[in-house]
Amino acid sequence: MKAREPLKAVEKTETVRRGRSLAVRRTRAGYVMSAPALLFLGATMLFPLAYNFWTSVHDVAIGDLLTGDWQFSGADNYDSVASEGAFWHAVRISLVFTAGSLFFQFTIGFALALLFVKTFPLAGLFRSLMLVAWLLPPIVSGTLFRWMLDADAGAYNELLRLVGLDSLAHNWLTDPSTALPGVIAANIWVGVPFNMLLLLVGLQSIDPTLYEAAEIDGAGPWQRLRHITVPMMKPVSAAVLLLGLIYTFKVFDLVFVLTGGGPVDSTRVLPLYVYEIAFKLFQLGRGAAAGALLLVIPLIVAIVYVRRLRKEGAAS
Repeated sequence: MKAREPLKAVEKTETVRRGRSLAVRRTRAGYVMSAPALLFLGATMLFPLAYNFWTSVHDVAIGDLLTGDWQFSGADNYDSVASEGAFWHAVRISLVFTAGSLFFQFTIGFALALLFVKTFPLAGLFRSLMLVAWLLPPIVSGTLFRWMLDADAGAYNELLRLVGLDSLAHNWLTDPSTALPGVIAANIWVGVPFNMLLLLVGLQSIDPTLYEAAEIDGAGPWQRLRHITVPMMKPVSAAVLLLGLIYTFKVFDLVFVLTGGGPVDSTRVLPLYVYEIAFKLFQLGRGAAAGALLLVIPLIVAIVYVRRLRKEGAAS
């Protein structure tokens, strides 16, 4: 018996060593297979971010790109941007634009998802047609809404005239009081199908027996929505809102086509502000600093979301 004990210890040690060796090989294989994706992310995301930050701490004009004569300025560009009233005006417009778009995109998308989760004739066709707005390039969507909201030949004004509301017809995109709502409406139209599609997938993943049991217990449609659908959809809803915030906060092309930031800077969102500083005034250092500040709000929201997911995962 005593002779077998050292033998068992040796076998156990050998088994542990082989297990560790296998784990190391698997880890190395994982890194090797992930290398192309990591290199792609580094070339397309990490390097541009690092280059933008490097530019933001230098005083760079358009001619300096060729000569390479960059003067280090530290945080001067950030101080200059943060002390400018136009920057905070653009931040305020971006927040209003993002909040208005997200609220209606999510609400309408959720309502449509609740509709299309049911089976009815031509549901697949209507669902596919809904995706057209999301599949169209933003340039096309912007041009379409620019025509619809035109004062003379716009479809929206023609509709108002047909129903006898001629006094309300005007050029919605040249009036500072209606330009931003018009741009928000266009972005809502673009984003609703995306919200609907993701929320529909979440609704389809809910176990139907939960609804059946609730219906047997006497729960009505509103009670089933409130006590089953909404709680079960919280993780999906949080992900959809996060993606919508990241996308909406950086929208440039749609606003550029519709109004170009006007009239009177009433639709000058933060990406347009960055574009004008960098590519109209050619103050590349200040433009890079403004672009870095553009990432702050989505980054903070993303960090909060990831931490919340980790806490929920640890709790479960």
